[in-house]
Amino acid sequence: MKTVQWGAGEQGQFMKRKRPGRGLVPGCCRLEDWAAGDEAVPTSFMNCRWRGSSCRTLDFRLQTLHCVMLIAFHKPYGVLSRFTPDGSPNRTMAEFGFPKHVYPIGRLDADSEGLLLLSDEAHLNERLLHPRHAHKREYWVQVERIPTPDALLKLAKGLVIQERRTLPCRAWILEPQPDFPPRDPPIRFRKTVPTCWIGLELREGKNRQVRRMMAAVGHPTLRLIRVRIGTLELRDLPPGAWRELTAAERKLILR
Repeated sequence: MKTVQWGAGEQGQFMKRKRPGRGLVPGCCRLEDWAAGDEAVPTSFMNCRWRGSSCRTLDFRLQTLHCVMLIAFHKPYGVLSRFTPDGSPNRTMAEFGFPKHVYPIGRLDADSEGLLLLSDEAHLNERLLHPRHAHKREYWVQVERIPTPDALLKLAKGLVIQERRTLPCRAWILEPQPDFPPRDPPIRFRKTVPTCWIGLELREGKNRQVRRMMAAVGHPTLRLIRVRIGTLELRDLPPGAWRELTAAERKLILR
């Protein structure tokens, strides 16, 4: 947890950082009503009543605030998006040396790879992953056979999967085709069936959605890698490695 000091007389800073859409009572706010993902939140108040008729001012003694921690992790194949086992032979995130009190924001299936965010603010799940916030996620998917323009158009327009239509998305064949190191264990290989990497940019992430979308257009998924969340890209972060985001990166992804 990072800490910074906040001086007296800065009530205006507090008030401007209140969550949009909440009723604003002059001189009054609660810790839980701050927007998840703000760079700092107050931790000490005095005589503060929410939506009361006799709200008093904040305690303007020196306040201690904490900065949101955001971590980018390249989740390898065969690793659960959780710190505890689920009874399967898959590994957990407990073995990668993360700081205490951080949790995954969203998830990737054990058989998927790529960019996964972690934070010490659980409310970032809503802020980063809900479709109404339009944080797009980009996936590179290796599939059997080469999709036709018609198949890509069906993906882009949305498909009915489990009685629900997926949101419109962007789908394209990657050019040039990426050259990732071989996976361990290797993908299913058939000499007579070509493979192809495609890109998918989604604004939602239902359970095994990408795999179900590809199966619906007749192209089974062989390998699935998430390469981007919002403006944050996986780039050359090696599998199993993680890094803390810079202040500039946090602002971009939380805006």
